[in-house]
Amino acid sequence: MENKQDEITVEVANESHVSYVQTILDTIEAAAKVRGTGIAKRSPEYIEQKMKEGKAIIALAGDQFAGFCYIETWGNKQFVANSGLIVDDKYRGHGLALRIKQTAFALSRTMFPDAKIFGLTSGAAVMKINTKLGYYPVTFAQLTDDEAFWRGCQGCINYDILTRTDRKYCICTAMLYDPRKHEDRLEIIDLMKKLKDKTQ
Repeated sequence: MENKQDEITVEVANESHVSYVQTILDTIEAAAKVRGTGIAKRSPEYIEQKMKEGKAIIALAGDQFAGFCYIETWGNKQFVANSGLIVDDKYRGHGLALRIKQTAFALSRTMFPDAKIFGLTSGAAVMKINTKLGYYPVTFAQLTDDEAFWRGCQGCINYDILTRTDRKYCICTAMLYDPRKHEDRLEIIDLMKKLKDKTQ
């Protein structure tokens, strides 16, 4: 693909995007196999629910699926995670993952302005994106203690490491953004304004 990022739309998903759910799940599973790393599995119903709740980001090149991410809240909405980030092979290497992640981050900040935003990742590219957004590496103990979140790791091939270490360590790196300690960057503030304008 040539540099056609302007032709790819990145937006908050809704009910009209439900037809892409299986493609999203297939793309996530294929990427996990290629990387040889774990990934928390989600059901089609779960992804569909996220779309209907306005808690997912989808990237489309015309009507072709290009990328996806969704947000989840934990610990009585004290924490938000941006999860399931995926970019289709055909659209990698052109900054699309950053655009998706920025939009998911802005959506998280808009919907849950006081929440800490966190993620677990084993990918260097995602760590780099998170750092640009203001995340910093932390210990697992600084993340949510919500058992429902940690149960989501059961579908990962590395789950035994997490349980053997009493949830202190794993292959993934934990990263956190605390709104009380950091200021949003200008591009995120602009995205937040656009998201608010669309919902008013």
